[in-house]
Amino acid sequence: MSVHDDLSSVQRSLDELSRMVTRLEQRLGGGLEVRRVRTDADHLRESLALLRAAVAAPDAPRRPDLVPIPDTPYDGSLWTDSDDEGLGARDRRAP
Repeated sequence: MSVHDDLSSVQRSLDELSRMVTRLEQRLGGGLEVRRVRTDADHLRESLALLRAAVAAPDAPRRPDLVPIPDTPYDGSLWTDSDDEGLGARDRRAP
């Protein structure tokens, strides 16, 4: 099966789930538990739509790759003229 076939299969399953939740709402009313199931089913539909869009547009810009930060200490001269957060400048007293 291709990815598109799998996505279509999931869509059909979600459609069936939505129909069954509607039947439950008609039988049980709109109680909190049924509303939660409805909300979860709607979230699944939204997530599947996002997944379909991501698969349909593979050339879309992706998040940039993570930049590794070395474990070696930074050069102390980078902070010679900086303020200590919440304390102000080094040569002055904190309020």
